[in-house]
Amino acid sequence: MIAFENVSFAYEKNRPVIKDLAFQIEDGESVGLIGANGAGKSTVMKLLLGLLPAQGHILVDDLQVTKENLAQIRRKLGFVLQNSDNQMFMPTVYEDMMFAPLNYMMMREEAEARVDAVLERLGLTELKHRHNHKLSGGEKRMAAIATILAMEPEVILMDEPTSALDPFNRRVVINIIREMDQTKIITSHDLDMILDTCGRVILLSEGRIAADGPADRILRDRDLLEANHMELPLSLSGRS
Repeated sequence: MIAFENVSFAYEKNRPVIKDLAFQIEDGESVGLIGANGAGKSTVMKLLLGLLPAQGHILVDDLQVTKENLAQIRRKLGFVLQNSDNQMFMPTVYEDMMFAPLNYMMMREEAEARVDAVLERLGLTELKHRHNHKLSGGEKRMAAIATILAMEPEVILMDEPTSALDPFNRRVVINIIREMDQTKIITSHDLDMILDTCGRVILLSEGRIAADGPADRILRDRDLLEANHMELPLSLSGRS
């Protein structure tokens, strides 16, 4: 379980960007975190990862996000960055995928078996020994997801996972997300992708929760979305 309990945060004194945020995410939920630019989505992710100091309490499996608990908490969380170039830092996909398991003191044979299993599950075996700088944008995004899955996190955080992808690779990434059984928190402006992959949506506006509920209900509510500077998903705009 993930819990935010009256969490606030300000980059500048007396100008909070997150204001008394309170919600819970249960094990296995897939939650879309949406909102206009500046609503606080990325800040929520950074607070959960302990990259920013929060006022209030953030819990991951009853562990409070504090400096003392960060190592334990971060082993539970896998973060797929919006820009895969900031995530894939080793020469090859294989070396990137091996990096975290080996640093978690896993035996090499076990780590290699895990890497092979993840690549086979995602249909990416042909990428194993490819050099990262030779991957297409879509291939690199999928390899970045594979790298996180090799860590076997309990929770996967994704920041704009389909941004800048062509339609084919966008659909591949959506299918990969749908097959994951971990708890997922996904931030995106691609509301059609959120509708495809998330059962629940938390809509942020100016650092507060404007709505929290079933994705199908919230993403069909034209008045709610437009009041918060968003538009209906393209797949629904002609029918609602």
